[in-house]
Amino acid sequence: MPSRQKTLMFLSGFFASIGSFSVICVALGTQNWVSSVIAYKDANSNGIISITYGLFEGVSEKEKLDGPGLGAEAKHFRVLEELTGTGSPEAVNILIILLLILCLVCSAMSSGITCYNSVSNPYQDCLGPIGLYAWNAINGIFTFLAMILFVVNTEANKQPSKLANDKLIEIQFLDAQNSYGYSFWLLLLIIFLNAATIAIMYFYQYARHRIMMEQQRPMESAPEDVILF
Repeated sequence: MPSRQKTLMFLSGFFASIGSFSVICVALGTQNWVSSVIAYKDANSNGIISITYGLFEGVSEKEKLDGPGLGAEAKHFRVLEELTGTGSPEAVNILIILLLILCLVCSAMSSGITCYNSVSNPYQDCLGPIGLYAWNAINGIFTFLAMILFVVNTEANKQPSKLANDKLIEIQFLDAQNSYGYSFWLLLLIIFLNAATIAIMYFYQYARHRIMMEQQRPMESAPEDVILF
């Protein structure tokens, strides 16, 4: 049977891994990654387009400031459909989704390893701390890459403008102000939970190694009267 310390440590890592898995699901399922306010003008009017979207769906609201037909028009859209044929923005959005799916796999593997080790004794390297370090490190790297790619898609590839573009009317976009929503910042929480799992395992290994070293002290550290005897 595993010691109480081992059970508590691996259970803590299990809850951190399950938390990471859950947060990834929330980030994928919510559509508040970024909100943009884009100024535009077309042949007949000037106005602004407010757009909020995630990796799969979004909503935009077009408001004319002058010209005929003043008023706001709300539109729900699918991100991948609107990005079809845009080249780089479409490819990067798909890559971000694939990275987060891989993060789900990493979190699931980490959860399985920590759950297994909380009730088993002993463990093998691939099913112990080494495996946990690897899965959580990969998870954190992929999550960080997803964050960087999303920012690049938003700022460099002008994804909000691509999604706000009206394919029936020629629009000239003047300015865009982007603010990142909670769905995007949840990725930082995923990285934190991965780091927490690694820290828990490192602390457990350090404490375990220290206990083993104390139990196997070399003879030269023994008291002199014991050596003489």
